[in-house]
Amino acid sequence: MIRALALFLGLIFIAACTPKNLDQPPAALGNFKLGHNIVVASKMQKGPVSRAATEDEWTNALKSAVDRRFGRYSGESTYHFGVSVEGYMLAPPGLPLVYTPKSALILNVTVWDDKAGKKLNSKPHQITVLEDTNQDSILIGSGWGRTKEEQIEGLSYNAIFAIEDWLLEQKEQLGWFTGGPIREAPPPEPAVNDGV
Repeated sequence: MIRALALFLGLIFIAACTPKNLDQPPAALGNFKLGHNIVVASKMQKGPVSRAATEDEWTNALKSAVDRRFGRYSGESTYHFGVSVEGYMLAPPGLPLVYTPKSALILNVTVWDDKAGKKLNSKPHQITVLEDTNQDSILIGSGWGRTKEEQIEGLSYNAIFAIEDWLLEQKEQLGWFTGGPIREAPPPEPAVNDGV
């Protein structure tokens, strides 16, 4: 039983360490074609122990990653992306085995339907991603083994795949990119009043 558990945990660790490739086969996004790719970072907040990064570093990395992943679709309908960097934390060098901070990125995403001339999501969708881990980053933190540029690139890649997962969910649940009518998102469930 212990061996099976160790093997299972090892497989999870290997899967978590597998780097994502933006050039892997595209997801099935129906009639999707990328129009404008707008990324802003004017309101971003830096985490308290983070390495510093400029607006240009974030916008350039994210625009490049969006273009590389979504720019190859050739559907019949054009959709525009608006991405806003809300916050980030780029792990500095820590203390091995004691303090190994992880990098993180928070984004807001809005998708516009060009033909309809309106947003598909009335409220920005927020995405939070963490960096991929490997044995070194677990033991000593990524601040020792990765440059700031490598951390930004890795977080940008993870953000793109999180956006892709969200777009696929919206296609399945609300009919995005199918050429048919777009269903409205269900209203949030009311809060339960437990009498407290």
